Amino acid sequence: MSRTPQSTYRLQITADFDLFEAARRLPYLHALGADWVYLSPILVAEPGSTHGYDVVSHATVDPARGGPEGLAALSAEARRLGLGVLVDIVPNHMGVATPAVNAWWWDLLKHGRSSAYADYFDVDWDFGGGRLRIPVVGDGDEASIRVEEGEVRYHEHRFPLAPGTSTHDEQHYELVSWRAADSELNYRRFFAVNTLAAIRVEDREVFDASHVEIRRWFDEGLVDGLRVDHPDGLRDPGGYLDDLASLTGGAYVLVEKILALRDASSLGSSGTTTEELPRSWATAGTTGYDALGMVDRLLTDPAGKAPLDALEARLRGSEVDWHAMIRGTKRMIADGILHSEVRRIVRELPAEVREKQDVTDLEDAVAELLACFPVYRSYLPEERAALDDAFAAARRSRPDLTGVLDVLEGVLGDAEADAALRFQQTSGMVMAKGVEDTAFYRYSRLTSLNEVGGEPSEFSLSLDEWHRWSGERQASWPTAMTALSTHDTKRGEDVRARITVLSEIPEEWDAALTRLLELAPAPDPGFASLLWQAVLGSWPVSRERLHGYAEKAMREAGDRTTWTAPDADYEAAVHGLVDAAFDDAEVRQVLDGLLERVVAPGWVNSLSAKLLAIAMPGVPDVYQGSELWEQSLVDPDNRRFVDLDAREELLAGLDEWAPAPSVALDDLGVDKLLVTTRALTLRRDRPELFTSYTPVAASGEAADHVVAFDRGGAVAVATRLPLGLAARGGWGDTTLALPQGRWRDVISDRTISGDVADVLATLPVALLVKED
Repeated sequence: MSRTPQSTYRLQITADFDLFEAARRLPYLHALGADWVYLSPILVAEPGSTHGYDVVSHATVDPARGGPEGLAALSAEARRLGLGVLVDIVPNHMGVATPAVNAWWWDLLKHGRSSAYADYFDVDWDFGGGRLRIPVVGDGDEASIRVEEGEVRYHEHRFPLAPGTSTHDEQHYELVSWRAADSELNYRRFFAVNTLAAIRVEDREVFDASHVEIRRWFDEGLVDGLRVDHPDGLRDPGGYLDDLASLTGGAYVLVEKILALRDASSLGSSGTTTEELPRSWATAGTTGYDALGMVDRLLTDPAGKAPLDALEARLRGSEVDWHAMIRGTKRMIADGILHSEVRRIVRELPAEVREKQDVTDLEDAVAELLACFPVYRSYLPEERAALDDAFAAARRSRPDLTGVLDVLEGVLGDAEADAALRFQQTSGMVMAKGVEDTAFYRYSRLTSLNEVGGEPSEFSLSLDEWHRWSGERQASWPTAMTALSTHDTKRGEDVRARITVLSEIPEEWDAALTRLLELAPAPDPGFASLLWQAVLGSWPVSRERLHGYAEKAMREAGDRTTWTAPDADYEAAVHGLVDAAFDDAEVRQVLDGLLERVVAPGWVNSLSAKLLAIAMPGVPDVYQGSELWEQSLVDPDNRRFVDLDAREELLAGLDEWAPAPSVALDDLGVDKLLVTTRALTLRRDRPELFTSYTPVAASGEAADHVVAFDRGGAVAVATRLPLGLAARGGWGDTTLALPQGRWRDVISDRTISGDVADVLATLPVALLVKED
């Protein structure tokens, strides 16, 4: 019988922190209260890979990460402690940066269409004239392609020679300019990463070959559950999950699926709703970005929206229309780095369509539909609304394409049509690159909302909306994951919690930012706002980390400088802002003044978010190290070394720790550790207390500053909008309508009354259970 976790703790497995080391750390995870250990990908990856998503062989566990022996050791220790094991898997693509270490890819290059693996990869051979195009050649550097020692070489790159051949021109592949990747590529990738080639896991032979080691894990009882990376890239996600359920015997499976937040006014009600995960899928739910977005918005002050909108408009020179912005950035991606995918969709349209329409018009219309698509993808024939919305929006934005769109609608709405299937695989790529990796860096109104799975235009969430959404989640997806930080989040949970405070003091933020722009002039004030929010949220932070963030953020924004064509003068000016934070006394004075205002309420937001994420419906995940302050910025910053020794030492001495009534006494985040361990332990040891969801009403002058709910015996209580609460003078006569009985807070270990001032006398959060 399959197991379901009460919670998980995510570990990044690398050569420096391998499975043996992870096994050694499991007693700490158990002592913390975690129920399962959750591992990043562990199959053989590219040499030197620090993340593991570039799998080069499905045959075994990566020797660099501990190999099969390491997994056996970890699994044995997990069994001894009663922990489950969840492993991240990557079905969509393989790493091909080093062809010699990927036997399938090497054979494909060597033998072309006659390779045993020719159908394993998603290649359009006809478009390449029978050759696979590999975009590695620098500008004007074709002369560096050479044949040497029985291989084709290009600088450090090595490729095989086909039998009986001796020149590059005779190969089943063609080394082409790196610039050709945008529109001339003929193999599907992971997003726009040329070194990650997609595989056709919808083919049963490919599924079996790519899951041989995963099958062994379940046959031998080494692993209990899986996290499926990027299911939206698969041709048939539902079919894949069915195949996976058969292989694992119906094990606990999560999907890294982003559910878009949508304006519920279009559905006839107020507030925010969430895109639904297909109910037919064989999964327990998503990995929790939807939950993350709801927690952050519950803690955001709706009163900050108008003044922050005005500030953003002033910085950008005009009012910012988020939806128009992302339509533009998505169109830029569809016309740019992913135009190869657009062209392939058009090539797969029925011949009668291609013969009657101009190819350029067809490509234009497909790109427009991708830019207008409101969610990551559709899953025809189950749900058609998103596709209909995209066609309606495209007709509004491009009435000149109406005739072409009319022709496309029948094809792209046909669940069996090749072009429709490929369109569905592509829309998520365009959304991810156009929104998460571009627009999120161009929109700086309140950057705590610019998070994976989030919708920055949806500013805040009311208590009623929170309770309604949580109740629906308990009813529909009670064992989906909840998360606050992951290896993919743009900002760590405590960075966001601190930035969120700005929604309560927008005028003060406006004044401080204006002064910063005077002291350290920026070539782009809007981007400077995004950067100063990152400084504020992550402080104290090293100069090196901030320079790394600044470079990535401005190049991802792509409007003033890019990865492929950096603007040295612009980048130098932005890096000058980072240096000013450390070197300019007047800048530091402004920054220090801001920190005095936001650090303490940010601490309240952090503890509230942590308790909500652990206590709310779903299976909470603690990202490695986030039991203390998690002030990481975007990857690779959020994958850096975590000092588990220090955390283990703090946990061991926690019984001697007196919870701090203010952040000044908690520089390390020990209060967060206390909240985390007490809440996780209760969830693991008393699961019967977390089986339902009922709002707990508050009354009194500060009722809108407390969120409370009963999970079936455990009552979570958290503070929201702490500066507004302080301005009111505190909790006053606010009370909670607790069910009858004597209640004890397991975090502070106190018996409490129904007065909120008593419940939250020690910390801004509490987790209550009946003493009897």
